[in-house]
Amino acid sequence: MATFFGEVVVAPSRAGLDEEEEAREETPEDREIRREIEKKRYGQRGEIRKGEIQVLWSCAEESLVCSRFIVAIGRNAAAFLSSFILDSVCWEAIGVVKLWNEWCRTSSTTNVLPTDSFCLFYRLISDPTVLLCQCSCYVAEDQQFQWLEKVFGSMQKKGLQVTILSTCPVADYKTQESTLTLVSPFLKALKTKEFQEQVCCPLLEQPNIVRDLPAA
Repeated sequence: MATFFGEVVVAPSRAGLDEEEEAREETPEDREIRREIEKKRYGQRGEIRKGEIQVLWSCAEESLVCSRFIVAIGRNAAAFLSSFILDSVCWEAIGVVKLWNEWCRTSSTTNVLPTDSFCLFYRLISDPTVLLCQCSCYVAEDQQFQWLEKVFGSMQKKGLQVTILSTCPVADYKTQESTLTLVSPFLKALKTKEFQEQVCCPLLEQPNIVRDLPAA
């Protein structure tokens, strides 16, 4: 339970449960839909079509030492990083996420940094413990746990501070004011109780929430 509104809490997750337990709660229609999606993403014999989610690093470290990890999710957030942070020679590209779903198809090339990748990792040259991730592609709901597991599985998590940047339409913002009078864009924040630093903007008000990969 959250101690205050705006705190990020870890909700119980069904990710990773065995298929037998999941199947007991599925309807026949749910199972048919899932089978059709699996046919598209995976081959008829179960082989992964165009590869499952893969994280490829150009560096040789088994576990990246990381103190700050900034993740920009969505095209607007990724463009913000490109315009205001990455537009310099201070960063080097060190990795890529490759995935395939109904809305996103990355290249099948084995190149560590394919030019058509939608999810790239960068490292600050002056401080290699600071990493950035631009994720402008869609990560499907059933792929989010795998994305998180593989990305954070490559990092040392002790003392790690993670910052997520994402955007949503002003029309989705719930407020007693008219959204027509709001000065946009504007910035709101959510944080965990472990984050002790001062946030740079007001906390997100009830009943607004975040969804999808940023929430995960």
